[in-house]
Amino acid sequence: MCEIAVLGLGTNKAFGSLSGQDLLAEACKALSLVLSGMKKSSVYRTKPMYVVDQPDFFNMVVAGEFEGSAADLLLKIHEIEAQFGRNRAKEIRFGQRTLDIDIELFGSQKISSDSLEIPHPRLLERDFVLVPLVELLKNGAVSVPNSEIYIDALAKRGVANVEKIEAEK
Repeated sequence: MCEIAVLGLGTNKAFGSLSGQDLLAEACKALSLVLSGMKKSSVYRTKPMYVVDQPDFFNMVVAGEFEGSAADLLLKIHEIEAQFGRNRAKEIRFGQRTLDIDIELFGSQKISSDSLEIPHPRLLERDFVLVPLVELLKNGAVSVPNSEIYIDALAKRGVANVEKIEAEK
């Protein structure tokens, strides 16, 4: 079964010689082998949430078709994160990380398990996901069920602490 997967990417910690923006670019290359027809948002610099005493993040959203289950996609995402230095056992929750990839949406599926919740439970509170997601929705790069929910949520809240730094390519 093929579903449109929407992924949120973030980084605020270098990995080797790769800066945050380099990490996102390399992660997109890896994800393009997993998601067919992948579309990318612009890159945004965002202030950290939850744990605020850390460097700013670079965030973006990608979307594309995935052949398989959401659990299969999660395994592939974890492999890509590890490839770029992510070690979940050694990090502080919501703290600095080389690469974080979250499944925000997976078609119209609703999933709630110990390892995965879709739609992402904090999607509507995160400008660093909503802004790039709405960018993709408004420019027609991706279509997701109930897209007006995300557009309306962002319009009602306004945007805080999100700065576009690199236009989509």
